[in-house]
Amino acid sequence: MKYNNWTLGQIEAVFNKLGGDDGVRRFLAGELAIKAIQFEFKVFKTIKLGTGLKTAGDFRKAIKDNKMRIGDWANDILGKPAFTVATEETELDLVVVSVAELGFKDGATREQIYARAKELGLDLCPAEVGPQLRLQYKDQPNGEWLVIAMEPITGSVGNLNLFRVRRDDSDLWLDGDYDYPDYVWDAGDRFVFSRRK
Repeated sequence: MKYNNWTLGQIEAVFNKLGGDDGVRRFLAGELAIKAIQFEFKVFKTIKLGTGLKTAGDFRKAIKDNKMRIGDWANDILGKPAFTVATEETELDLVVVSVAELGFKDGATREQIYARAKELGLDLCPAEVGPQLRLQYKDQPNGEWLVIAMEPITGSVGNLNLFRVRRDDSDLWLDGDYDYPDYVWDAGDRFVFSRRK
């Protein structure tokens, strides 16, 4: 058989998906088109970037003034040159998706997660999304934590970090999540991406 990697069961499953004998004949004759499944991601939240907060100090003060907390890793990467903010006010539609919803039932690396999300029409977030989402998501449910899908920022000790927004009881946090190239995120981990316009 030419296609040794396929079992008869898999071939039968394809045959059945096409609609049996009639469906296969129509497909081969060009009368039946196969279309990729279109994913429609619901907007979780629309936030504003470029709100006038320009420096790490501005964000730290705004978070403190709102009775929110900043974790050490988040505090560190806020002050790095890689953390930049929009120069003009703009709105961004955000989507939350789990690693499993991207098709990785056994978990995946950040690179795999990002590549799959991009295939499905999602984009990485600017780093500013981390602190802006924290400030604009005051009704976050208790126990929820969301990792910002962004280019990692190297922290002071050389670790790659991503922002994470979480709520523990009454505390609203801007945290950092440690990441390294081979780290496998769990299927239930949830990432925030921006929806492509």
